[in-house]
Amino acid sequence: MGLFDFAKGIGNKLFNDDAEAAAKITDYISADNPGIDDLSVIFKDGVATIIGVTDSTEAAQKAVLMAGNVEGVTEVVAKIQIDDVDAGTALESGNVEYYVIESGDSLSKIAQKYYGNAMDYPRIFEANKEVIKDPDKIYPGQKIRIPLN
Repeated sequence: MGLFDFAKGIGNKLFNDDAEAAAKITDYISADNPGIDDLSVIFKDGVATIIGVTDSTEAAQKAVLMAGNVEGVTEVVAKIQIDDVDAGTALESGNVEYYVIESGDSLSKIAQKYYGNAMDYPRIFEANKEVIKDPDKIYPGQKIRIPLN
């Protein structure tokens, strides 16, 4: 599962039918906007296309994860201008790894795996605060960012 692929049957339930999906996903990202200007979303057949402009690769990564962790979304297409860099290239580069939560995981367990110290879990929480509202409430199938440096 790559950055832009997601599990369809898990995540935040925001919409009941495809007709309202684009507006609901746009509102959801806008509520905790990680830094995307001129944000809009197109939704069709499980694919959410995010359109916008940002000066931060991190903001674009977060917007992709926010949309992808919505129930009913199977793929996210990023048409986000990042400092005149292609979003597809920039989103998968940098000092970040993507992790899919598994049954039995906790942020502490993930921090132990990546950093060798379970007490570093706030670092993961802070990197995902738009996606994870409560560090004690993560779910299998949810995709998050793991900052590596």
